[in-house]
Amino acid sequence: MRLTALSRRQLLAAALVLAAPAVALAQDYPNKPIRIVVPVPAGGAADTLARIIGERLTAKLGQPVIVENRVGANGNIGAEYVASAAPDGYTLLLSPPGPLAINKSLYKKLSYDSDAFVPISVIAANPNVLLVHPKVPAKTLQEFIAYVKANPDKLNYASSGSGSTTHLAGELLKHVTGVRITHVPYKGGPPAYSDLMGGQVEMMFQGLATAMPQILDGKLRVLAVGSAKRHPALPDVPTLAETLPGFVSVSWTGLVAPPKTPAAIVNKLQATIADALRQSDVGKGTKGFDVRDLIASTPAEATRFTLEEKERWGAIIRSTGTTAD
Repeated sequence: MRLTALSRRQLLAAALVLAAPAVALAQDYPNKPIRIVVPVPAGGAADTLARIIGERLTAKLGQPVIVENRVGANGNIGAEYVASAAPDGYTLLLSPPGPLAINKSLYKKLSYDSDAFVPISVIAANPNVLLVHPKVPAKTLQEFIAYVKANPDKLNYASSGSGSTTHLAGELLKHVTGVRITHVPYKGGPPAYSDLMGGQVEMMFQGLATAMPQILDGKLRVLAVGSAKRHPALPDVPTLAETLPGFVSVSWTGLVAPPKTPAAIVNKLQATIADALRQSDVGKGTKGFDVRDLIASTPAEATRFTLEEKERWGAIIRSTGTTAD
């Protein structure tokens, strides 16, 4: 059917009328406190980033931004809460990949649809590094693989929880090398990391932002980094892919809104975050090292990236046979 000039004008006018409430809402937004839900325990990398972002948003938007930890079930509890919140921009989810890109492939049934979230931005990426306690004699990744093969089922590796990137990286390492090392899941990164430093477990994949202080102090030994290229903060440390082609393990942090949140609000939040990151030291870690790669992607870029990550991690989960044990 061909549209007449009159009917086209009528459709345009109708579209403008429908869009007007959302535009007006965005102009008035925010007029009350914003809550950022973090589905992991306090003290971890995602929680730290949420609090830094919250401070920047508070300063720029003129409203308090409250960080609330709702933990459990590999992030599913916090994600479910935000998924059912009003789509008005006042309840947001700042999360590592689990609830946004991994759990859909890991669990047979979820109480929320990760595809329905409205992506605001991928804020930052944090490469995982392969760490061992100093009691482990290996000094390189090749030596570590040989050591574990010579001691099957005698070593343990910690993770921040089943289905986390730290867990999946460990399972991928087992899958591609044939080593036999036991997974010990913890309820969050801090207790797992504490036991690694104490020697209760021998190995862990951990985000560089968290691990850098202990690496610099010699309390933990780093064997490889999970970024695609060597990281500027550790230029002499090889990547995992240099020994195991295609092995990449990077944890990232995404900010999403509940389903059906208006684009005008999403765009305003993204623009504010991007501006805040340009003017801040969010990427800085201990002693000034740039340990987080700031991204501040657009909503469209975040949508594409999250879809790619769902496909990538889904393939890893299927190939390794990983389950949410």
